[in-house]
Amino acid sequence: MPGRCLLILALIALLASCTRAPDRTVLTMWAMGREGEVIGALVKGFEAENPGIRVRVTALPNNGAHEKLLTGFAGDSLPDMAQMGNTWVPEFEALGALVPLDARVAATPSIDPNDYFEGVWASNLIDGRLYGVPWYVDTRLLFYRRDILKRAGFDAPPVTWTEWRRQMVAIKALVGPGRYAAYFPLNEYEPLQVLGLQAPEPMVTDDGHGNFESAGFERALGFYLDTIRSGLAPAWTSTQVANIWDEFDRGRFAFYITGPWQIGEFRRRLPPDRQYIWATAPMPGPDGPGVSTAGGSSLVIFRRSDRQDAAWRLIAYLSRPEIQRRLHALTGDLPPRRSTWRAPALVEGLPERAFAAQLTRLRPSPKVPEWERIATEMRLVAEAAAHNDTPVAAVAADIDARADAILTKRRWMLERASGGASACRAATSPPPSPRTCSGIQPASGVDARGGLDAGTSPA
Repeated sequence: MPGRCLLILALIALLASCTRAPDRTVLTMWAMGREGEVIGALVKGFEAENPGIRVRVTALPNNGAHEKLLTGFAGDSLPDMAQMGNTWVPEFEALGALVPLDARVAATPSIDPNDYFEGVWASNLIDGRLYGVPWYVDTRLLFYRRDILKRAGFDAPPVTWTEWRRQMVAIKALVGPGRYAAYFPLNEYEPLQVLGLQAPEPMVTDDGHGNFESAGFERALGFYLDTIRSGLAPAWTSTQVANIWDEFDRGRFAFYITGPWQIGEFRRRLPPDRQYIWATAPMPGPDGPGVSTAGGSSLVIFRRSDRQDAAWRLIAYLSRPEIQRRLHALTGDLPPRRSTWRAPALVEGLPERAFAAQLTRLRPSPKVPEWERIATEMRLVAEAAAHNDTPVAAVAADIDARADAILTKRRWMLERASGGASACRAATSPPPSPRTCSGIQPASGVDARGGLDAGTSPA
């Protein structure tokens, strides 16, 4: 009897070992905000197609994601891959944290660079190499009160700054004291950045200098400041507007530069019988249709990962048009691929059509790790200038001086890199970035704010 029990137990153990699931690759990913909340629903399909891979997603809050990524880099605790804001890609490339993806894209026919909107694809190109695949695109354009615009005598939104100015003057005359034609929150740099991107000149030069005294940026800065100083827009921060949707509904302002997340908000927060009052339009430019920001997030792979092949398979899966449509349905995020926009929900929605048009005219933010610090200084200077009559040229010079101070160590590194770059490039294919040829390790040259640390510069 005891022998039979032992035999039965042995058979049970044998059967258990035969039916045990094979070891699976555990792929780690960090995602943020709403995307981090919903991606679990998307990766289930990937795991079903790839039974040997399990995806473990960590959701990060938007306001702490950047610091978490930097801390992860410093502590050598980054995941295999992540969702990363497009404006952060240059910073983490400078740290040497990201894997170049050109060869993988070339070997993956389902990811066609020509199917992506050019501006958002370009935001991931640094020194000619690709470091991220766009996951969704975030751009900004005009939300406007079409009923107020019509009452002011106009049947269509503006295409040029001259038309926009004329419409704002007419609206202000119509609505009277306490109400305004536009609203540019002074504690947000994005409205001025969007206007500045219209300039033909870059805001930061390739050799590491601010270029805010260019004719194009001064024109944009002048338009921005004059709109506020003349009373067409209030000198308010966002903290002075308790509820943006209620104030828009009340007619406190008629033009507002914002992004696609507001489509759902306006649909939810304005009563059904008030939905007719608002519409969206692409950004006007100095002399014709304007460009806008190539924001949003991309999918990146970290160099320290030993599961890069599995990470790339997940990127390819999440890049499929049908999966991008699901992401849009769950979050309202705008797909970065042209083919994805054939979905009826995107083609038939009037607000979405304006975004589809704007996506064909995007321009990346300056691709330097210091950009967000520079943009913050730009905002601070412009906010102060909105309350006084400092000449536009002097305001632009102040922004330039602050940008140059932030970029000082970057220029030093570029100058050091140029000494040995020619010989390095001659011996290397494809041509590397100046950082590679300089022999400087990027991680020792960038501090936790994305700027160059004090140890990389002479005293």
